[in-house]
Order: sequence, then structure tokens, then C-alpha cells
Amino acid sequence: MKISLIVIGKTDEAYLQKGLEIFMKRIPHYVPFEMKVIPDIKNAKNMSEEQQKDKEGELILQQILSSDELILLDENGLEASSVDFARFLEKKMLSGIKRLVFVIGGPYGFSGSVYSRAIGKISLSKMTFSHQMVRLIFAEQLYRAFTILKGEPYHHQ
Repeated sequence: MKISLIVIGKTDEAYLQKGLEIFMKRIPHYVPFEMKVIPDIKNAKNMSEEQQKDKEGELILQQILSSDELILLDENGLEASSVDFARFLEKKMLSGIKRLVFVIGGPYGFSGSVYSRAIGKISLSKMTFSHQMVRLIFAEQLYRAFTILKGEPYHHQ
């Protein structure tokens, strides 16, 4: 199984970029992993929230193959512990899917078409984080999940 993370816009903050680089180097030791960056929408200030979500949704869905399983990182998604997330990934790997795709949407969330295509939603916290910060938090949790599955001493309970 391959895991992809699709994000809207580049990571501006150097400290977040550095953290992402650390986990982007670690994760491929466990699973093929890529992060695809969809450029920010041009003229977004002239668009309504719905128009922005629809445009971002089109760009997101262009990255999704028919065989992909799509999971949205969404504030209204299922909350899980790190161990539960690791078990979720293990089940997905054993199911034989080719690519599991996670998406971090833009500032207003996802379009209806993206919600319709997704098989599920995961929330990283009840708290709200910047979209750029969520990238780092998700990458760390993905790395943590694989260390849990391998019985490595990164995660402590």
C-alpha cells in the first residue's frame, strides 16, 4: 500500500517545513509516502467560500484514482488514539488497497463532491490548528502509527 497526503498551498513557515522534512524522510522506511501540494487558488479573494471549496474540490479530485480510498482530515471526523490510528492503517494494509489518500482541505473545508467521494473522515483533535500545522501533526502521527505497528520505542503508553 502507498499513502498519499494531498494539501492545499505550500508550507510557508520554516519551522513547519523543517518538521515536515524530518517525518517525510522517516515515513518511507515503513510505507511508500508522498505529499502532493495543490497550489493556492488564484483570485480566491474574489470568490465566495463555496466557490473556493468547489475549485479546490475539482483540483483534489483530479489527483484521486478510481481505486484510491480517500480519507478527509476534517474537524467533524472520527477521533482516535494513536494506537487506534495504527490499527486502522494496519487493517487498510491487510485489505489489499493500492493507495490510501488523506486530504487536508483549504480554509473553508471541502466541497460536497469531495465529501461524497471520501470513505471516511478523521479528526486530529477537537482543537483547531492551522492547515499548515495539521500537515506536521498528521505526518508525525503517521510515523508514530508505523512505529507502534513495528513495536519500536517511539510511542509510550
